Amino acid sequence: MWISKGVVLIGLLTAVYYRRSDHILRTLTALAGLSIPDILWRKLSNPPEKLRPFLAPLYNKGTMAVLSIFIAVHVSLVNVPFTTIDLFHREWRDADMISHFLGGMTVWLITAEILFRAADEYRFGLDRKQLILYSFLGLLLLSAGWEVAEKLSERGISFIHESTGNKFRDVLMNFSGATAALYLVKKKSYPFGIE
Repeated sequence: MWISKGVVLIGLLTAVYYRRSDHILRTLTALAGLSIPDILWRKLSNPPEKLRPFLAPLYNKGTMAVLSIFIAVHVSLVNVPFTTIDLFHREWRDADMISHFLGGMTVWLITAEILFRAADEYRFGLDRKQLILYSFLGLLLLSAGWEVAEKLSERGISFIHESTGNKFRDVLMNFSGATAALYLVKKKSYPFGIE
C-alpha cells in the first residue's frame, strides 16, 4: 500500500504544480481512502465479532493491496504524473477500460468477501455457487448504479460524454475484472479462499 500511496502523492504534487483543483481533490480523497486500513489496523485491531464479516475486506491485506493498485492506477490515468495529460477524459478516452477492469476486480473481491464471511458467520444456508452468483448480482447492481450516476453527472461536466455503448462496455469490463478475481480466489486462494 505504501507504493500506491507514493504514486498518489506524486499525482498530488503534479496536480498542485499544474494547479488542477479537480485532481488535487481526487488525490487527497485517494490518500484518505488508502489510509483507512492503516488507521483501523492501529485503532481497532480486534473489531466487534458481529461486524467482522462486514469489515473483513478492510483487514485483509491482500484485498487492500488490490484496492490500492486500483486507486493508484485510476488516479494516474486521470492525470499522468509529471504531466497535464488526462487519459480518461481527453487524450485516450478508452483508458477507463483499465480502471473498470481493476474496479470490477476490486468491487467483486470486497462484495464476495463480505458475502462469504457473513454466510459463514450467520449461516445463510447458501452453497458456494449461490454465493458466487449473488456476488456477481451485487456487482451488476453496483456497476449499473455507477453508470447511471455517471450519466447524470455528465450535465454538470462539459467534457464528459459517454455513449450507451460505452456504458455497456464499462459494465463488461467490470465483469471481466470480477471474473479474473474469481479465478484468483478459486484457484490461488488470493486474497481469500472460498472452498
